[in-house]
Amino acid sequence: MLVQAGRAAAPHADRIAARLDELVRDPHDRLMGKLAFPLASVGDVRVMPALHRLAVRERLWWDRSNAPALAALPAVELLPLLRRDLGADPAAGGNACALDVLAAWGPAAAPALPEVLACLEGPYAYEAARVLGRIGQPAAAAAGRLAELATGAVRPPGPYGPDARGSWHGVRVAAWAHSRVTGDDSLALRVYAADIASGLGSRVLPYLADFGPAAARHTGAVRALLDSPGAWTRVAAAHAWWRITGDPEPAVPVLLAAVDPEWDGHIAYPTPRAVRHLGEIGAPAAAAEPVLTRLLERETRLAYAWERHRILADDAFTRTLTGALAGIGSRISG
Repeated sequence: MLVQAGRAAAPHADRIAARLDELVRDPHDRLMGKLAFPLASVGDVRVMPALHRLAVRERLWWDRSNAPALAALPAVELLPLLRRDLGADPAAGGNACALDVLAAWGPAAAPALPEVLACLEGPYAYEAARVLGRIGQPAAAAAGRLAELATGAVRPPGPYGPDARGSWHGVRVAAWAHSRVTGDDSLALRVYAADIASGLGSRVLPYLADFGPAAARHTGAVRALLDSPGAWTRVAAAHAWWRITGDPEPAVPVLLAAVDPEWDGHIAYPTPRAVRHLGEIGAPAAAAEPVLTRLLERETRLAYAWERHRILADDAFTRTLTGALAGIGSRISG
C-alpha cells in the first residue's frame, strides 16, 4: 500500500529514507522501486541515490504514472539524470514520462531545452511541444519549428507522421506553444479559427480558455458548444466561456450539471474537471456547494480507479473538492 501513499508518506519519510539507504548499499532493485517513488512524491531529495541506482538497471521513465511523484522533486536535483536519458535517445520508449515531468516543472525545466528540442523532431513531438509551451519565453529559439509544426509545413515521424491521413494530431498544442514562447497569439488563433470554421471547435476549447479575453472573437462558437451533446465538450465550453468573457451565468449551470453526486472514479465522466472549474469561478458558483460537500463527505473510495492508484486518485479528488470549496468561499474547505 505504500506505493499508493502519496503525500501521506511524509510522516514516514525518515524510515523510508533509511531503508532506501540500506538498499542502495545492498541492492534490491524491486523493493527499492516500491519505496523510492513514495519518497519522491513528498519531494524528499534523500531519494536521489536510489533513483540513480535504479537508473543503472533501467530507465526511470518507463511508467508514465510515476511522473507526478518525480515532478515533486526539485528540478535541480533530477534534471541531470533526466537530461542524460533524454539525450541518449530522444525517441526511446518511455520518454513521454520524462517530458511530463519537465512540463510539470515549467520554467524550471529550461536547462533541458537541448534535449526537448531533439524530442521535437521525433515521435514525442507532441509532448515536447507541451514542455516548450510550459517553459515559455526562455524557449523562444523553438518558435520557428513550432510555427512549422502548427501550420503543417513539417510533420514529425511516428504513428501520426508523414504517412498518416489527415493533419498531425499535435498542430494545436504546437500553436499554443508558439504563442507561449513568443508572446504572440496571432498564429495560434488563426489555427484555431480554421478548426472552428471546419466544425472542430471542440478540439480547441482548452486553448481558447487559456488565451482568455484574447480569444473574444470566438465567443459565438464557444457559446454554441455549451449545448453540445457531449458532456466533456460542454464542460470545456463552459470553462472557455467564463475564461474569455468573465461571465459565469451560462457556465455555472452547465458545470453543475456535469458534477455527478455519485461519481465513482470512472474516467469517462468529467466530474473532477467540472468541480475544478467551479472552484475557479469562485463565489458566483456558490450553488455547487451542497453537491461538492456531499462528495467530500462520502466514505466510499473511487471504485473505478485503477487499483494500484485508487488511494492516490481518491486523494487527488479530495484535494480538487477542497480547493473548489475554498474557491467558492465555503467554510468547509478542508
